[in-house]
Amino acid sequence: MSELPNITRVRHEVRLRRTTVVDTEMVAPQLKRIVVKSDDLKGFTSLGFDDHVKLFFPNAAGELHLSLPGTEGAPEKIMRDFTPRRFDSDAGELTLEFFIHEDGPATTWATNATKGSELGVGGPRGSAVISTEGIDTHLLIGDETALPAVARRLEELPAQTRAIVVAEVEQGFELPLSSRANLQVVWANRTGAASGPGEHLIAALRKLTLNKERCFAWAATETHAVRAIRRYLVEERGFDKRWVKAAGYWQRGAVGEHVVVDD
Repeated sequence: MSELPNITRVRHEVRLRRTTVVDTEMVAPQLKRIVVKSDDLKGFTSLGFDDHVKLFFPNAAGELHLSLPGTEGAPEKIMRDFTPRRFDSDAGELTLEFFIHEDGPATTWATNATKGSELGVGGPRGSAVISTEGIDTHLLIGDETALPAVARRLEELPAQTRAIVVAEVEQGFELPLSSRANLQVVWANRTGAASGPGEHLIAALRKLTLNKERCFAWAATETHAVRAIRRYLVEERGFDKRWVKAAGYWQRGAVGEHVVVDD
């Protein structure tokens, strides 16, 4: 490819914000949408659909401690990375979506969150703004953890482009997705054990007819899986690796991992 996708990287002032839940809604099986609000959200900026903020959860005593990671002498805190689903600057409200799965601090907090519950928000530190210009097809690949970013991207796409979503989910977890773009959604149901990392998604991708020219691939799932998916796209489907953006949103056996996957 002679042309490259236009990706602009923007740094943001790092701020820690104390927020309060103002609304909750189960929008799909195991997916809870939570809206938080605070005067502290003034100036909050999220320019990229796959930005991530650091969420701080109250400890067992119900105390919410906010401090930057690595701050010497700071009290112990519980934090995880999440995608800002939507931000209403006029209302000062930030929408987040939580996949309710096995026990963990985020799932426990989200399950029990009601109006008035506290949540800390840090960042985002920066945004990678992927322009839609020059891209004919947007290939979006991931599991449940990627769906908030996928849905946000679909809302941004213009009508004259094509979008293909390949998502690995438990049966019954399929979400309603919409876009002005010409949208194709492939649900790779997680049935049985995969023979290797990313195999459910790779198997679904193998069935797709893809024109890699001016096709930007974005993938986010478990770290080992997304490495395999990136390798498949580049080595087997012939993608220019500069037209593939991949991130590990979680890692099996690790806690709180968020990894950019490249060479």
